[in-house]
Formats: sequence, structure tokens, C-alpha cells
Amino acid sequence: MFSTLSLVFVITLLTKGCDCQSFACGRAPLNTKIVGGQNASAGAWPWQASLHEDGSHFCGGSLINTEWVLTAAHCFPSIPNPAVYTVYLGRQSQELSNPNEVSRSVSQVILHPAYNDLPHNNDMALLHLSSPVTFTNFIQPVCLAAEGSIFNSDTMWVTGWGTIDSGVPLPSPQNLLEVDVPMVGNIKCNCLNGGITENMMCAGPLEGGKDSCQGDSGGPMVIREGSTWIQAGVVSFGQGCALPNLPGVYARVQNYQNWITQHVGMNNAGFIQFISNAPLPFTFTSPSLSLFSPAPVCGGSAGLWPWMASITYRNYPVCVGTLISDQFVMTSVACFARFMGTDGWEVVLNVVQPDCSSMPIATDVANVFFDDILGNGVALLQLTQPFSQVANLPVNTYDLSFGPGTQCSVIGWDSEAGTYLPFHELQTTIVNCDPSDNPQISICTELLNVQQDDDGSPLLCKVNDMWVQTGILSIPPGSEISPFSNSTVFIQTSPFTYFLTNTIYNVPSILDGAESFSPLSLTYILLLSLPAVLQAFF
Repeated sequence: MFSTLSLVFVITLLTKGCDCQSFACGRAPLNTKIVGGQNASAGAWPWQASLHEDGSHFCGGSLINTEWVLTAAHCFPSIPNPAVYTVYLGRQSQELSNPNEVSRSVSQVILHPAYNDLPHNNDMALLHLSSPVTFTNFIQPVCLAAEGSIFNSDTMWVTGWGTIDSGVPLPSPQNLLEVDVPMVGNIKCNCLNGGITENMMCAGPLEGGKDSCQGDSGGPMVIREGSTWIQAGVVSFGQGCALPNLPGVYARVQNYQNWITQHVGMNNAGFIQFISNAPLPFTFTSPSLSLFSPAPVCGGSAGLWPWMASITYRNYPVCVGTLISDQFVMTSVACFARFMGTDGWEVVLNVVQPDCSSMPIATDVANVFFDDILGNGVALLQLTQPFSQVANLPVNTYDLSFGPGTQCSVIGWDSEAGTYLPFHELQTTIVNCDPSDNPQISICTELLNVQQDDDGSPLLCKVNDMWVQTGILSIPPGSEISPFSNSTVFIQTSPFTYFLTNTIYNVPSILDGAESFSPLSLTYILLLSLPAVLQAFF
């Protein structure tokens, strides 16, 4: 168990349905609070099991009723000998006295018949204890996620006595550790780890630092609904421990309800269907809208900046844009200073494929809509084909203010990249604009080395974990960046809120050559309102 833990608050989520057993599951009477950064308190995780062979801990597990423990198949050889294993319940420390624990020998080890050592598919096992245990405040069964459960970007908890890094043993006295880890979608996880099947789920911060590790295998990954804890996953495998962009992988408990009940009995395990109300990755919720926009999750600049678009004229890159709905790309009016119609104009985006490679895909421009303020403004390009599988920038409704000193980024061309869509990030800081820069519609940064073909590039600032497009670079054809200027000037996006929302909501959609109104084609989901907001690649 990686030791870098932090304080979080567990989110109460909606559940529906319960295949109940004769005793209550998922209760932790002594778990009255979660304290990150410390050892788990005694009794906090009363279903946690420690599996021993020859007197040494080798894997974790979870108590699911008086006689059965759920764990991982990879903890055991293909033909395990039950006589060599001991299960400890109510244990806190691997070295100190544990007055609240009991131990049981194992009478039967059942490995899932479809378990495949590589890549640990169906990594599930059941241990039948030699005799039932009595429930106490320190020994309780956990509830199990039932078929049909849905987990989005929820926060999970993993517990165990594993190593605190690859090859680094848990320090004495080897107390039980707990760690909170965020869910990672299977598509993204497959791009990062590879070999992810529908029987798996992934969790861990992409920046690294929190994870399960060697010795935690077989242990539970749980989530709380009200006062009930539900086991969503079983610790299965990972590449190293707590490394960036390599979340841990867990066997998905809900897919094994029939197999578990086949062995422990229909009414002898508490299955609860968990339905998350946390937002899907790359999506945003609005009080009035509940649709979600799918998005790619990995793959070079397409994954880091998936909404970035190249705007071309007769196959020549002219300027940069951002996808703000499945059918509209936003850029600078200056890009179309000599606009003579849509013929020859295309928009190109890198679309991430199922194998995690990216492919440039182009679509024609059906219409161009302008909103010009004092000779400077925004253009919206309506596409002939929607990019429904590309993360886009939702439009929000509050004028977020970014004052001088705010750290931001500009996404522009990378002339040295040599790829079809060579975008790169320039980090910068907001500064005060000169009075001549029309501060009513302008926002300024430190002086940047931008060129004509960077026209339309977005200025992105962060609000918590969300990127906010607060500006658009506008460089009219033939103009030059003043060598005497101390800043780079962008158009603020907030003055164009009405134009953007009105156009996207009310312009007829173009699908398969037929027009149909599509009022929800806007990224559906709004957290605030323009400037455009995107939670990037989490």
C-alpha cells in the first residue's frame, strides 16, 4: 500500500436495489471518520482479511459472510493446497498483539474457472473457512457490488498490508493502511496499461503517488453509500506501484455475482446495485441537462488537448480552433478575414482510436457564423459531420475573472513536431493590458513568440481541476506583433456568451445531408458558462 495518503471526504452516492441477506453487510461501527495520511484505525475496515502461508502475510481478502472470504486467484497456484493457508480477521498489526482478531484455517480454495494468469482476467477466488466466525465491531462482512452497478469518477478506498513502494516493505509494526483512489475509465486505463477487459476496473491518480502494491493483492476496493460500504473491486495487478499514468487494476466484483452465489448460496452474500451520480470522465453536469458527451482518453496531443482543431483552406493550415460542441469549432474572426464562402475549408482533429493510436480526421465546413465587436471577434464553424467521440469545451454562463498573476497556457502550433497536428503548450501569466488594447474585450499575457498561423489559439486557465478557455488569439492577416509591446493580446471569450450559446442551440443541425434542429448539440453539459470549460484528461 503506497503510503502517500491524503484527507478526503467520502461522497454519498445513490444506490438502487438490494439482494439482501439475513445479516447486515457493509457496516463498520468503529469507522466514524476517514483520516488520510495515517494508519487505518482499529476496526475501521472490519471485513479486511490477512492471508498467511507459513506464518507470513502474502495477500489480502474480504469477509463476505460468516464462512467465506473473497480474494484474488493470482494469490494461489493453479492447484492450491488449502491446508497451508490461515485467514486472520479483526487484525490491525502484523507484528503487535491483536486482541480483537480471530483466525481460521481454510477448508477449500475455489479459483474462478476462467482465470487467466495473463492478463489476470477473471482474477477471483473464494476461500471457505474451516468454521464460521462471529461478527463483532471488529469483524463484519462487506457488501458486494451487484450486477448492473455503475461507477464513474467516484473515489474508492483500498486497504492492505502491502509494500509502500515496489520492493519497500511496510514499516514496523506493519499496521493496516488505507488509501483513497479516484476511478479511471476502462478505455483510458487500457490506453495506459493495456490488456484491460470488461471484467476489470482501474483506480489511481494519474499523477501517481497513491496505489495498491505487492501484498495488497486480493484485498478490497470499496466505496461508501450512506453508512454502507460496498466492495467494487479486488486488488489484481499493476505496472509498478503508484507510478504516473499507470493506475492500479482491480477485478470487477459486479461481474461475478452469479459465480459467487453459486458457491456461497443465494442469500449468503449481500449484493447491492450501486448507481453513481458522479460525473463521467470528460463530462459536465447541468441542473437542467443530463446527457453526456463521450470523449477519447489518451494518445499524445490528441489525448492531452483533444479539442484542438486545425482549420485548413485547400489543405493548407490557416489557423487554430477549439471544438466546443460536437458540430461547432470556435476560432478568431481574423481567420476568415478574406472569407468568400465555405468551399475549400476543412476542420481536422486527431481522433483517438480503440487501440489508442490517433488518426487525423477531416470534415468540411457547412456554415460560418461571425460575431464581430469593434473589428475583433469570434467565428463559429458548423461542421458537416459531428465529432461525437471527441472531448469538447462546454460553454458556461458566468464571467469568470482571471486577474494579473494567474498562471495559464496557450495551445498553439509546434513547428518542430513534424506531425500532422503538432500542437504544444506555452505556459504564461496574465498581465494588465495597455489602455490601447481595449480592455473591455481583451485579456493579456506575458509576451509570447506567436506567429500568424497561431491565429485562433486558445488561452486556457485552470479553475481547480478544470481548464477554462478565457481567450482567443487574434492575428489579422498581414499584421505583425509589435516589437515594442510588453504583452500578447487575446480576445476575451466572455463577451461572446450570447452569440455562442444562441448559435449552437438554435442553428439547424446538418446530419446526413438533412437539416434537423439539435438544441442539445452543445457539449450538453455546463458547469458555469462561457468562458468554455473542460476538465482535461483526468
